[in-house]
Amino acid sequence: MNVVITIILSIQLLSAIAMIGLILVQHGKGADMGAAFGSGGSGSLFGASGSANFLSRTTAVLATVFFVSTLALAYFGNLRSSTSGSVLEAIPAAPVVETVPAAPASGAAQIPAK
Repeated sequence: MNVVITIILSIQLLSAIAMIGLILVQHGKGADMGAAFGSGGSGSLFGASGSANFLSRTTAVLATVFFVSTLALAYFGNLRSSTSGSVLEAIPAAPVVETVPAAPASGAAQIPAK
């Protein structure tokens, strides 16, 4: 079971890193005007609008992989036994000690001394 969780976790990590890289590479809608003035966007590897289409589809696929791996990790995390391995569960409960209240003081014992 630990091997499956490790594989899913590594898939999630790699898809997250790839998504971050693809999102940073993409141009916003306002960058199209800059490409008209010679920034070289129309002469790219994928053509004038091909890179935006390819990058957005790849980002959507990576987002789906990330989402599915997150759901799988949550599912396998809930299948484990009731002990979660928490530090707080390892500490034994302190014994409960009941104290008997003292009898109320009478007369002269209630007068403060100077």
